[in-house]
Amino acid sequence: MMHPLLPAVIGLVQQAGEAILPHWRADVHVHEKADASPVTAADMAAHHLLNDGLLALDGQISVLSEEAADIALAARAGWQRWWLVDPLDGTKEFIAGSEEFTVNVALIERGRVVFGVVGIPATGSCYYGGAGLGAERLDADQSVRPIQVRGAPTEAFTVVASRRHSSPAQERLLAGMAERFGELDCVSVGSSLKFCQLAEGLADCYPRLAPTSQWDTAAAQGVLEGAGGEVLNLDGSTLTYEARESLLNPSFLALPGTAAWRDALIELARELG
Repeated sequence: MMHPLLPAVIGLVQQAGEAILPHWRADVHVHEKADASPVTAADMAAHHLLNDGLLALDGQISVLSEEAADIALAARAGWQRWWLVDPLDGTKEFIAGSEEFTVNVALIERGRVVFGVVGIPATGSCYYGGAGLGAERLDADQSVRPIQVRGAPTEAFTVVASRRHSSPAQERLLAGMAERFGELDCVSVGSSLKFCQLAEGLADCYPRLAPTSQWDTAAAQGVLEGAGGEVLNLDGSTLTYEARESLLNPSFLALPGTAAWRDALIELARELG
């Protein structure tokens, strides 16, 4: 099943990736934003392309982008549908010359992800999906294949995590998971690719008990939900995106929806999170 807006959004994400690539592994100038996070000309090039393209696609759907997020809650509270955009997720990886940066676009309706598109400019691959829509991976050679989470570890219990961000609570949870599930295979992956690893069945869990912003997660959550996964608050409810003052997410667990160990992990996260 394909959402009517999805093909055009895939095209825009691919175009944004093409706008980013000339700046990659070049002598890119880095600016510091008010929150001390970095921004480059590549971020802004992708932002302008996506913002203009999404508004041209449907001017009735508002855009909330990381690079234009200073929109008052009073305005956002009236939105029923909006685009949640990270023009370049993994800017630090991008600056370091890594391939682990993405372009993220999600369609949100009444706080829930309808679908998400995650592009990987360095490889030309693109993931997309949503709950009830399935999930697929499109590669640079235009081959398309459906993707799906795995229900059980193939060998060791594989956890994907951020290379740069952790917290004491997250370290406690990982230690508790090792006690409960056995030795963990911890794989460090940048940007929203952590969710895509789960969606492809290459990992079992992505726990995040450290700060993220809404645009970091929404698109990849759509992909994961389409592939049979879910993203949960620590109380077991679905991570949602209703308009609120802060654009930061709470702690969450990303995992396969039917995993036999699902309830045990939620219980452990409640205890240790």
